[in-house]
Amino acid sequence: MSCFLPANILLPRGIDLETWAVIACDQFSSEPEYWQRVRSRVGEAPSALHLIFPEAELRNEPESRIAAIQACMTAYERRGLFQCLENSFVYVERTLSDGTIRRGLVGMLDLERYDYNAETDAAVRATERTVVERIPPRVKIREGASLELPHALLLCDDEEDVILRPLEREHTEPLYDFELMEGGGHVRGWHIHGSEAEAACARIKAYEHDTALRYTDLGRNPMLYAVGDGNHSLATAKACYEKLRQTLGSEAAALHPARFAMVELENLHDDAQRFEPIHRIVTKTDAHALLKAARREIGSPDGGIELRWFSAGETGTLRLDPERGGLAVGVLQDFLDVWLKDHPGEIDYIHGEESLRKLSHEKSSIGFLLPEVKKNAFFRSIMTDGVLPRKTFSMGNARDKRYYLEARRIL
Repeated sequence: MSCFLPANILLPRGIDLETWAVIACDQFSSEPEYWQRVRSRVGEAPSALHLIFPEAELRNEPESRIAAIQACMTAYERRGLFQCLENSFVYVERTLSDGTIRRGLVGMLDLERYDYNAETDAAVRATERTVVERIPPRVKIREGASLELPHALLLCDDEEDVILRPLEREHTEPLYDFELMEGGGHVRGWHIHGSEAEAACARIKAYEHDTALRYTDLGRNPMLYAVGDGNHSLATAKACYEKLRQTLGSEAAALHPARFAMVELENLHDDAQRFEPIHRIVTKTDAHALLKAARREIGSPDGGIELRWFSAGETGTLRLDPERGGLAVGVLQDFLDVWLKDHPGEIDYIHGEESLRKLSHEKSSIGFLLPEVKKNAFFRSIMTDGVLPRKTFSMGNARDKRYYLEARRIL
């Protein structure tokens, strides 16, 4: 069985989808005013907002809020709010803030094939380290919930674009076509079912077979898909499924809808997929001593990846020892983690070179400019070096993250 499959997809009907669709719950977590604007716009109208728990509001009466979310799910189902697209995919085209169009396919992921642990050889893996402390609060929300709404993005390493390209549309009327609130761009979706879904499944199987062959030189089970966004949501779904398996037994759990989680599959090589590096800065430290230690412990006199550093108006280059790993961010982060255990200093994660330069102007600060993540080496790097450090890259800006729209029953 493939890792990624068609699903019984629930889509709201007879309501305003611009009010229904809201951005992923982990966005704007430090900007409660964003969510206040959304609440003002939505009011009491049917909306995915009533079915999620934004991280910006997690401290506000969580137990009663979770109960209200689960009750709302039941109420929406009882009133017949959803139409069910059985054994289907939804092909999605999302117009982003820069005008580019990102393509995706909504279906479900087999959680038996997914593992977020760093040393896994599962077919589906996290791209960045999972913070396990973030899972239990999410389990409380998912346990007892009758529905899931996806914001997880699953990446395939499909250089030939065999999965999504045949689904592109020009003149076929979509299921939905509307503007997303709060500057989220535009989204359109088409129902993929019947023989077209069967053809998509055949292409997915062919992709998985060809990808496995491509990486046989690594001598271990290859990674077929990587979680590009929403890994903690998938880790939560996995935890809930494993708990259910202990209760029901493996055979019954394998047939339960909680074995799967709805995701949107996207192509790593899509032109609209932009991986912005997240740079590092250490403040309140002895910048000169830190740089000296870095050159001694992870540096190389020649070869390796070059990193620019900034401190107190000065700049220079740090060459990394290629024997330390294939990705600069992993080599640097490992060094900084060890350094900060024994020396004063605070690490922060910065978007953009200009911001990094400005923040590195003090003598007690040093910033490191990380290179772009190369798409053609992305999967191989994870299989070789393991999952990436947290805050390695950002897939686009906050408003380009996935909006909740489709749903799926998990009870």
